[in-house]
Amino acid sequence: MQPISRRAALLSALTPLLRALPLEQFPLGITTDEIDDDPKVAADFLSRFHLHHAEVRNVWGKYNTAQPVEKIREARAIFDAAGIRTAMVDTAFFRADVPTGAALDKEWATLDAAMDRADILGAKLLRIFAFVPKDGSVTDASAWPRTYELLKEAAARAHKRSFRLAVENLKGGYVQTGADAARLLRAVQHDALGLVWDPNNAASCGEEPLKDGFPKLDPARIFHVHLRDFRHKPDGSVEWAPVGGGEFDNVSQIRALRKAHYKGGYTLETHWRSPEGKAKATEISLTGLLKVIAAV
Repeated sequence: MQPISRRAALLSALTPLLRALPLEQFPLGITTDEIDDDPKVAADFLSRFHLHHAEVRNVWGKYNTAQPVEKIREARAIFDAAGIRTAMVDTAFFRADVPTGAALDKEWATLDAAMDRADILGAKLLRIFAFVPKDGSVTDASAWPRTYELLKEAAARAHKRSFRLAVENLKGGYVQTGADAARLLRAVQHDALGLVWDPNNAASCGEEPLKDGFPKLDPARIFHVHLRDFRHKPDGSVEWAPVGGGEFDNVSQIRALRKAHYKGGYTLETHWRSPEGKAKATEISLTGLLKVIAAV
């Protein structure tokens, strides 16, 4: 008899969980470059775990917006062959100081490039940011009105091409936490602008995301959700952890989203790294996340 491989044993153990998942009700994907920058490697990984959604950031070593459209068409063909749909395309749009002049022109060009590539990939949702001040002055309220103006204009541009923009809350930006995101979304009332809710990013900024962040959010303005795990280090700072190996209560977060009738997608964005490489880290976190979903 041939010995059972470690991968075959893992898939055998996960099969009951995979079959139990209500995948039509729970569209789960993975950020592809957290598996591998090669879309074929990422697509093969997703297929092995019976997942059919992807979030696309880097492909073949570059941000998707930096790749020529021919390479994006190649990536689309790979995903199509594997039965994988791109749920969201990541951009670095507005991940910088509030721009003026030539810098602002460059940002609009990035948005146009992202929409062009997302159209090729078959996605109408873009991940963006709400500015990251170089001097770290994230609580400078005098800067907020201009950020609102620019985000409102971005939403209007996106709407003309039937896109939606999802701001990710990010440490170091003007929108770091659930409370920050709620403030922004109250100020910018546009159907094309919403949120990528990242509770772990919020926790890294000192917020208790389930208690103090998520309750402030309008679920209708949450367009996508990032899932992973974190733990506190002895100095009080946060480091990423494999799902199930940290402190974040993913079960309660998913239950709260479902109770709020959230119907959008979820992405495993591992961030944690294993000594065996990022694909192995994603595999370990996915194993933990599938157990979480089965318990929801």
